[in-house]
Amino acid sequence: MTVSDPSSQDNPSDIAVPSAAETGSQAAAAGHSAPDDPLQKALADAAEMKEAWMRARAETENVRRQAQVDVAKAHKYAIEKFAADLLAVKDALEQTLVAGATVPAETLRSGAELTLKSLAAAFSRAGIAEIDPVGQKFDPHTQQAMQAVESDQAPNTVVTVFQRGYLINDRVLRPALVTVAKARDAGAEADGRPV
Repeated sequence: MTVSDPSSQDNPSDIAVPSAAETGSQAAAAGHSAPDDPLQKALADAAEMKEAWMRARAETENVRRQAQVDVAKAHKYAIEKFAADLLAVKDALEQTLVAGATVPAETLRSGAELTLKSLAAAFSRAGIAEIDPVGQKFDPHTQQAMQAVESDQAPNTVVTVFQRGYLINDRVLRPALVTVAKARDAGAEADGRPV
């Protein structure tokens, strides 16, 4: 692009100023560029940034894939430690069945108690805790009421446990099946009917 005054076409003092695109194409045509050429520097920076972005993207994709593999392995083998703890319990029960009638009842009982202790230890290591709410206020989050009975205990207090419940790391694995106390019927006592 040439800047000149149209009225003075023949004036030798007219100055021709090339545009930046003309300068870049002229330098490229000459086979070299000026060391401080801002366009070439910007292009080099853009190429460098693109390469860094591509590397970061590939790294992110690799991390995502590895995380998926790790999660799949965790789901597949999460129970491995607990299962290993239960193998000792299974072995003890099998030995009891093999021994059968040849072992005195007291020995079988003590073996069953040791097996139960081993199972309780395995539960403890796995974060499984027993829910035994006898005498406590009824909690619908950890207990399931099977029936309500008249009792001397305060209303909504657990009287008996039909089946123990279990928590696994503070989450209910199985609720306790319980009987809950209810207030005595005041009308029955006034009529003299048996309670």
